[in-house]
This record gives sequence, C-alpha cells and structure tokens, in this order.
Amino acid sequence: MNLPKGPDSLCFDKDVFMKDDFDVDQFVGECRKQVQLEEMREDLELYYKLLKTAMVELINKDYADFVNLSTNLVGMDKALNQLSVPLGQLREEVMSLRSCVSEVIQSIDNQLSKQEDLQKKKVCVLRLIQVVRSVEKIEKILHSQNSKESSSLEISSPLLAGQILERIATEFNQLQFHAVQSKGMPLLDKVRPRIAGITSMLQQSLEGLLIEGLQTSNVDMVRHCLRTYATIDKTRDAEALVGQVLVKPYMDQVIVEEVVKSNPNGLQLMYSRLLEFVPHHCRLLREVTGGAISSGKADTVPGYDFLVNSVWPEIIKGIEERLPYLFNPGNPDIFYERYSVSMDFVRRYERQCTSQASVKRLRVHPSYTSFQNKWNLPVYFQLRYKEVAGSLENAISDGLEAAPAGSAYHLQVSVVLWSCLVKCWSDKVYLSPLAHRFWKLTLQLYSRYAKFLDEVLTKTPATEVTKEPSRPLPSSASSTSSRTSLDEAGSESGSPASLSTKQLVFIAADIQKLQEQIPELAEMIRQRLEAIGFKNFAVVEDALADSKACLSSSVPTLNSRMTQHLTERCCRFLKSASEVPRLYRRTNKDLPTRASAYMDNALRPLHQVLTDSTGLVTPSTAQEWLRVALSDCTQRYYETISEVLSSVRKMEESLKRLKQARKGATMTTTAGANGGPTDDSKIRLQLALDVEYLGEQIQKMGLQPTDISMFSTLMDLVKEARDLAEQNQ
Repeated sequence: MNLPKGPDSLCFDKDVFMKDDFDVDQFVGECRKQVQLEEMREDLELYYKLLKTAMVELINKDYADFVNLSTNLVGMDKALNQLSVPLGQLREEVMSLRSCVSEVIQSIDNQLSKQEDLQKKKVCVLRLIQVVRSVEKIEKILHSQNSKESSSLEISSPLLAGQILERIATEFNQLQFHAVQSKGMPLLDKVRPRIAGITSMLQQSLEGLLIEGLQTSNVDMVRHCLRTYATIDKTRDAEALVGQVLVKPYMDQVIVEEVVKSNPNGLQLMYSRLLEFVPHHCRLLREVTGGAISSGKADTVPGYDFLVNSVWPEIIKGIEERLPYLFNPGNPDIFYERYSVSMDFVRRYERQCTSQASVKRLRVHPSYTSFQNKWNLPVYFQLRYKEVAGSLENAISDGLEAAPAGSAYHLQVSVVLWSCLVKCWSDKVYLSPLAHRFWKLTLQLYSRYAKFLDEVLTKTPATEVTKEPSRPLPSSASSTSSRTSLDEAGSESGSPASLSTKQLVFIAADIQKLQEQIPELAEMIRQRLEAIGFKNFAVVEDALADSKACLSSSVPTLNSRMTQHLTERCCRFLKSASEVPRLYRRTNKDLPTRASAYMDNALRPLHQVLTDSTGLVTPSTAQEWLRVALSDCTQRYYETISEVLSSVRKMEESLKRLKQARKGATMTTTAGANGGPTDDSKIRLQLALDVEYLGEQIQKMGLQPTDISMFSTLMDLVKEARDLAEQNQ
C-alpha cells in the first residue's frame, strides 16, 4: 500500500509510518532534532488532511464494487462443494503414481549400489592379481638359473647387474603402488613376507652395486644404480649410504682435535682439506647427477644432491662431535678467529654447490642451521660489550684527564670514545650477524658520552673564585711586584673536581672534532651494512644526526659555564676599582697617567682563553665567549664605577659644605701643597684611564666596544667624570 505523497517541506518521511517497528516516542524524538514541536504538529495535521482526502477518493473510486460485494458472493458455497470431489480423486491418483515411481527409483539405486560394490571388488581383485604377478615375476628374475635373459647373472653372486636391477626396480615400483592401494586385504598380508624379502634383497644388491661402482669408478654402474634408487623412490637411502661409506671415513681422518690444536693455523688447514673432498672424491657422483660442468644433460640422473644431503651432514657431525671446544666464546678474540674462518669455509663450500637451488637447500638443511646455532653470538657480543663499554666507563671515571700528546683529541675520554666507536666496526671485532647489536652499541656510546658531558657541566662545582676575599690594591698602581701578586691571585684555583677554562676549551674542541668525524664513521658503517644487503641508509643517517644533535645539546651549557667562569674571575679584580679612592685621598700622589694594575689582572683570564682556544675551537666560538663574558663584566664594572663616583661626589660635596662652615679657619684641604689637582679629580681621572684601557683591550681581543653591552654607557659615565676632573684642576 502506497501512502499519498506530501509536500517536501514536511519534517518527516511518510514511509516511516508503514514500518513494522514504528515507535511513536522514537518518531517524536527524531523530529524534535529537526524542528520545534509546534512545527511538527502543523506538519502532522497537514498530512492527516492529505490522508483523509486520499481515503475519500479511494472509496469513491471503487464505490460500486463495495456496494455489490455481497450480491456477487451468492452461490459461491455450492460451486466450491462441486469442485472438492474431483479434486480429491485427482489427489489419490497423484499419490499412487508417486509411490510407484519411488519404488522403481529405490530398486534402481540398490542395483547401482551392488554394481558399484562389485566394481570395487573387481578392482581389488585385479590389484591383488597384479601384486601376485609382480611378486612372482621379481622372484623369477631373482632366482632364475641359466635363463637367456640373465645368462650373465650367477645365483651365488651378491651383486646383480645394473640393467637387471632396473627391470626389477620398475616392477617393484608397480608392486609397491598396487600393494598400497590394496592395503588391508587378507591376501596382501600373506604376500607381505615375500615383498619384504624382495625389498631386502633389492636394497642389499643396490648397496653393493653402488659401493662397487664408487670403488671402481664405474660411471655406468653408478648411473644404473642411482637411477634404480630414484625409480623406487629411495634417493635419500642412496645419499645416506654415500655419506656413511664414502664421506665418513674421510672425515674421521681429517677432523682430528689433536691435529687442529697442534698448528696455529690448524683449523684453517682442516677446512682446506675438507673443501678438497668434493672435487677429489665426489667427481664421479657430480658427473652422474649433473653437478659437473662436463656432464651431459641426457645421461644425468636428477633428484640427487650429495653435497647437501651426504657430504655436509657428515662434515658438521664430525666437527660438532670431535671439536666441541670450537664454539666456546670465552675468549672473544679466539672466538672471532674461529668463527671467521668457519664462516669463510661455509661460503667456499656454498660456491662448490651446483646451483642456486642447491645453495638454498643447503641453507635450510637441519645440519646447516645446527652449525649456525652452535656459535653463541649473543655471548660473544656481551663480552665485547663489556670490553668496549667498560673501557669508556673507566675513562669517564677518570674525569677530564688530558689526552696524551699527539692525540687527535684533547681529553682522554674523547680518545677512548672514538676508539670504541671504531672498534665496534673493526675487522677483529665486528661480525655481520651482530650488525644490529653493534649499531645499537654505537648509539649508546654517543649517548653515554653526551650524558657524561651533561653531568660534568651541570654537576661539577665551579672553580672557587668567588669565595676568595678581594685583595686590596697595592700602594703603587704601577708596581711590578703588585702585578705579580695579583697574577697569582688570578690563577685558577679550587678543588680538584672543579672545571678550568682549559678543560672547558678541551670539551668544546672535542665535541667539534667528534661531530666532524661522524661522516667518517657513517661511511665505515655504510660499507659494513652494504655487505649484508642493507639499503635503508637514510635511517642510519638520521640516527647519527640525532647523536650529533645530542652532542650539540651540551654546547649551550658549556658556553654558559665558560662565560660564568670568566666573568667571576674577571669581576673578582674589577671590584678593586672601589679601592681607587683610598690610593689618592690625602696621599699627594702624582696625577695618574696609566691604568691601574688590577685591569691587567682582570683581563688576563680573557687573554688566556683566547690563547688556549686558538686552533682548537672556531674563532667565532671564542669571540662569543669573550663577548658574553665582557658584557657581564662591564655590567658589574659599571655598577662598581657608578658607586665609586657617587661616593666621590658625596665626599666632595661634604667637604665643600664643611669648608663654607669654617670660613677663615686653618684647615687641611683636598688640594695639593702647590694648589694642584684635587684628590677627587685624580680619582676620576684614574677611573677614566681604567675604562679607556678596557676599551683598548677589547679591540686587541678582536672585538669592538660597540659589541659589548653597557660599555658605551660606561664610557659616557667616565667621560663625564673626566670632564668634571678637568674643570676642577
């Protein structure tokens, strides 16, 4: 039933009313999400009117039929009763026919089942007949005497001719097939002892023939024998026989523990003799099975791989049983030599295989896997890890010890770090199966070194420069002895655990050197990874870039430590500017013409750093150290000078007021005996000379006074003081 279509503006779908699971609450809830209740009510009323109109139209359309419905049904019962009798008779006839057809189908199915059963029994009988015929035929061939077909075969001979064996193998193959198909039959159980006897005699004959063919190097005999083995699906038996008869005696002679230990190169010589076995003793087998280059494809016997299934298992069995000490990882150096020589032997043996398929079969052989697993590479790596990481930890425990003369680095710990990094990938340590572990160790070494630097720069106490009391200025600003004493006072002192500026320079230089040598290490790693087929070098480069960034993370702390250290040492002497008034007040000293002695002592650490860093760090790094240190020093020096000048000005004003209060009285003034410059003028002039000297030294260090914050303000301050001093003269 189709409902009438309403306007498109309705907030609901008309078909929702016809659903079996229509729910009023759910309908109202869905509509309220779209419109308000008032609008929903208006839409429902509108659609109600449409439904009412459609219902009226439907009634009017079929009104006549509705009215005549009762009239048309008159007499319908009689008509239906008249049809019921013939329909019942028809139903009985159909049921009878269906029963007859079912009986016929059942009879046919039974006959077909019996026929199928007879057919299966017939096939079983034919197979049993074929089994008996094959057994009798093989026994006739084996036990016939003086027949034309086997005139060359003697009954007392333990060996059968190759061609006769091939005939027997063909017939035996058919016998095996029919015997398997007839499994469980009583007659087969009676024939089975005869089949077992045939199998035993055939295997003995094949073994004897194969051994004789190998001993006499009879190609045809070996070819017939191997073809017979393949015919009866006993190729693995032939390979096992070759391993026991041909390979094992040779391995017993070559793999001898005493012989290997008696010579320093005994293991390598043993492997060389083992590799000689294949070309010298397996030539015939390789020629017959198609392993030799000269062998023709038409005469080869496929399905054999004597190098994989005969020679290799005996080699590994001999090594594992007679040379168990070979796999001992106790001494990593000896273990490395043994493993390297052994893996070289494996690679050379793989080259003797006839094809890539043979190499793949060799690599999945259980003895191959067993031999690889015998080498305890995780233990070897642990020993190397302790050796490498231990040497770095020992160097770290020694702290910032200087490196020996001639080293590429300046700290012993940096020398050890680089040697450890190179050692991880060196020829006497690195093993390709452990590439991922050595790669991880490489990153760990960088991380440990960076952490050590972080600990040194953040936890090591600074040189105890601020705790020493300030020394007073000497009585003579130009005294040589005073400069010497101040030089000694400015030397780097403190506890043994403190950092010196030279050590900080060495740290910066070594970080720079390590970062420069990362590409060299990356190339070394690339060559190793390329050898094992690794291609995603972008990952390696990204990881090394992270290690480089890890080293760089210590640089800001180092720079801060360096500038703080320099600032403390310099400001220790710049504080002596507060002693300048004591040198000139009431001393009748001459007018100053040169900078104070404390300036040389204050600037000496900066000159020393500049000298120490030459050739070790980039000039820009050293200049930045000086710039930051001088900026901090200038800031503190400005505060000291400002306090001194303020004190002088206050003293001067106080004396003037006192002088005015005592007019006419005899008093000692700040002027000289000859009426020269006042003491305050001398003080101002001395401070101006000190600051001007500082500017000159800044330029000698390769910087400009404008690069130093607060220096221009300091110059303005002393310039004003100089002008005031000149006015008072």
